Amino acid sequence: MKRKRLLGLGVVIAFALLAATAGAALVRVNGLVLTADGGFTPRDLPRHAFAPIDFRGTANLKALDGGTPPPLQQAVIYFDHDGRLDTNGLPVCDPAVLQGLAPAEARRRCASAIVGTGHVHAQIPLLVGSVRANSPVTFFNGPPQDGHPTVIVHARTTVPAVQTFVITVPIERRRGAYRYRATIDVPPIFGGLGALIHLDAKIGRHYRYRGRERSYVAARCTSGVLRTRGRFTFGDGTVIEGSVEKGCTVRK
Repeated sequence: MKRKRLLGLGVVIAFALLAATAGAALVRVNGLVLTADGGFTPRDLPRHAFAPIDFRGTANLKALDGGTPPPLQQAVIYFDHDGRLDTNGLPVCDPAVLQGLAPAEARRRCASAIVGTGHVHAQIPLLVGSVRANSPVTFFNGPPQDGHPTVIVHARTTVPAVQTFVITVPIERRRGAYRYRATIDVPPIFGGLGALIHLDAKIGRHYRYRGRERSYVAARCTSGVLRTRGRFTFGDGTVIEGSVEKGCTVRK
C-alpha cells in the first residue's frame, strides 16, 4: 500500500497559526479532516519553578466524503520541556483489574489512581449506514515500565457489541525541546472496521504525599509558549504530523 505522508514545516506552521488565531488546529489530507485543540489552566506560571496545572485537549476526525475514516493505529504525542509529570506517592492501577469492567466500575476499582477523564466516540460501518459508539474514557496512573511512568486508558463500548479497551501508554522521559513522549497503540475497534472520530480529555490530579501538596502535571513559563506535538498514523498509511502552541505568561 502506498504510504501517504503529510510532514514538515508547512504542517507545523499551519498548526501553530490556526492554534493562535482560531483556537484550534485544523489539517486536511487524503480526504481526512483532523481538528485538535488543547489548553491548560492557569496560564500564568513561574519562570523557573514548576506550578500545578490542569490540561484539557480535544481531537475530532472526519472523512470528507461522509464515510468512515481509516482507523487510527498509533498516536505519538510529545510534551514541552517546560511541562513536568509527577507520580511520586500516587497510587497505581493494575491494568489487569480493569479487564471487562464498565466505566463506572473501573473508576470505583481504581479511584485513587485516576489522573484524567473524558469521552471517546467511534464510527462503525454497517451493511447500510453506520453507527456511533460512545464511551466515557478514564486515565489511570499505571505501573512504571523501564523506569518510565505509564498511563492506563480504559473505555468500553456496547454498540454494536460489547468491547472493553484497556491500553497501557508508556510515557518516556527525553532530553531536548520535548520532555516526554507518549506512544498510544490503538487496538482494533469492532474487528478493525471501526474508527475513532472524537476524543476529549481533562488531565490533572492534585494530591498530598509526605505532607506536601503535589500535582500530576505541572509547568513553568520560560519562553512564553508551551508546545505539544503529535504524529498520527492511520490504517491506510496516511500520517499526519504537526504541533500546537499555547501561550503562557510569567507569574509576577
